[in-house]
Amino acid sequence: MKTQLLVATAITTLASTSSVFAHATFANQPAKIGSYVAATLQVPHGCDGKATNEVQIRLPEGFISAKPMLKPGWEIEVITGDYQKGYDNHGKEVKSGPVEIRFKSGDLPDSFYDTFTVYGKIAAGDPATGLAFPTIQLCGADAKVAWDQVAAPGQDPHDLDGPAPVLKLVAAEENPHAGHGAHGTHAGQGAPAAQAAAGGHGAHAGHAAHGDHMAAMDPGGFMPVTAGDLELTAGFARAMLPGQPVGGGFVTITNKGGDEDRLVSVTSSGAGEVQMHEMAMEGDVMKMRQLNDGIVIPAGETVELKPGGLHLMFYKVSEPFKEGATVNVTLTFEKAGAVDMVLPIGPARGN
Repeated sequence: MKTQLLVATAITTLASTSSVFAHATFANQPAKIGSYVAATLQVPHGCDGKATNEVQIRLPEGFISAKPMLKPGWEIEVITGDYQKGYDNHGKEVKSGPVEIRFKSGDLPDSFYDTFTVYGKIAAGDPATGLAFPTIQLCGADAKVAWDQVAAPGQDPHDLDGPAPVLKLVAAEENPHAGHGAHGTHAGQGAPAAQAAAGGHGAHAGHAAHGDHMAAMDPGGFMPVTAGDLELTAGFARAMLPGQPVGGGFVTITNKGGDEDRLVSVTSSGAGEVQMHEMAMEGDVMKMRQLNDGIVIPAGETVELKPGGLHLMFYKVSEPFKEGATVNVTLTFEKAGAVDMVLPIGPARGN
């Protein structure tokens, strides 16, 4: 079993103490077996008044190729391992993948609730029982809430002290409208997409430069820009999926001068905040971090902001990025100064 860290942090073993008043549940309509779903877990409270700092979600057998949706203020650890059997995913047999997702180092006060989303394929399951996702909430140094009891066949989950959240299922022929990526909410429960669009503590961090990051495609149409010794080419942004409030942008910067320059800040009329991020693999560990000190453009070299590496992140987006549209961006360099560019928006996924 391997652990893939999106942001590396230490893990502390916590003692179990808690009395709870509401269960962790999924905010999804029954999902079709064989479909893809953004499984959205609702966490209603902390541990006896203490804030939740970590949420550990164990993925059930049959839920494959999982990808967590990033959340502002939370770090993510992805634990991978072997499945009990092989599953078909787009014509390819998949025998291993993420088996547990941990949202870490966050702060969910006891008086609030929040949602945690994991996208994946329901490759197998039983509509009679659904898929149980055993979940643990960690609160501070000495408290936790365990939602990890899975009902036996024929047992009422309400008889359990800490029932695991269950994603309800329907057979493929019973739900013809639940296509690839379909998801929804129960009546009376918060809609994940609406919460995401609203932002704030309960927002989903639909991190457009992560997840399917290697699949992003340059749609072409970017007009090269020259500023001093810098030349900007191959710029584009990626369309945002429904309920995904964060966008990703990419550009190639060539420094033809004799002195290094530095990208120090980025702004956009289409977003309240734009950050520079880096994604890099170190062995089996994937680390992502914000680059508060900017990005150095060495003399005589080319730096690519591209999927899976350096990239731009657009937060507080005023209108979701749509394929075929454009987004205005201003890059500010130490020496070249402010550079305006227009990024064409390509598809949300590659072919």
